[in-house]
Amino acid sequence: MKYQIAEDVKPQFKLLLVATVLSIAVWFLASWFLPSLNFVFYPLQLFATFVHEGSHVLAALVTGSAVQSLTVSPDTSGVVWSQPNGWFSGLLISSAGYIGTTLFGTLLLVWMRYGFSSRIALYAASGFVGLMTVVFGLIFPVFNVFTANVTLGSVIFTVFSGALLTAALFATARFATLKWADFALAFIAVQCLLNSFFSLGDLFVLSATTDAHSDAVNMASSTGIPSLIWVFVWILVSIAMISIGLRLYAVSQKSANHDLPFEDN
Repeated sequence: MKYQIAEDVKPQFKLLLVATVLSIAVWFLASWFLPSLNFVFYPLQLFATFVHEGSHVLAALVTGSAVQSLTVSPDTSGVVWSQPNGWFSGLLISSAGYIGTTLFGTLLLVWMRYGFSSRIALYAASGFVGLMTVVFGLIFPVFNVFTANVTLGSVIFTVFSGALLTAALFATARFATLKWADFALAFIAVQCLLNSFFSLGDLFVLSATTDAHSDAVNMASSTGIPSLIWVFVWILVSIAMISIGLRLYAVSQKSANHDLPFEDN
């Protein structure tokens, strides 16, 4: 089969390409030459952490498990304390973080591809962070103060950072021009995908060299399968989702027998 970028999506594809190149360029400069540039990514890293931890929360709720708290730390790590109601729910909850972040970024690509409003997506992202912050970052830790294993400082930082992110996303959706709203959504999608990919790479190294607690260690404890295997599985699943998302976003298929949202040659 012959594939190519569809004409109707080329403007969106250029936007995504600019966001990707800019993200990688700033990351490279910040990593090797100008560490101060890391402040550019910091809010987006915190956002990706909220998506990661929020995915754990959603998996717990879907499987009927109890959630005690969600916290985000200044180093952009995060923790969700929950009580799985069974072995299978524990597996889903542990896997949801990295897979959920990748899925979120991929769904944003598909959302943009089909021409849905960037403002609606930004409002939804704002609402998601706000909900996770208020309900699981503040209310639940208060009601589970003796069992949630969280500190007052972690709750304060979670609420503070969550409130700022919620306000920033809402303000972008409400006041930015359409072009800037589109670019913001593309940039967020790219950051979620890059963050998930790099985080899985870090997790692979961590699992290979230490016994530090992680989602992969939780999976290994529940199944007896080494944590490295689970990291590898998550990487493969993430690559598959990103590949499907990119195809839906920008590629056309030469076929007379399928009514696909891609241009024909």
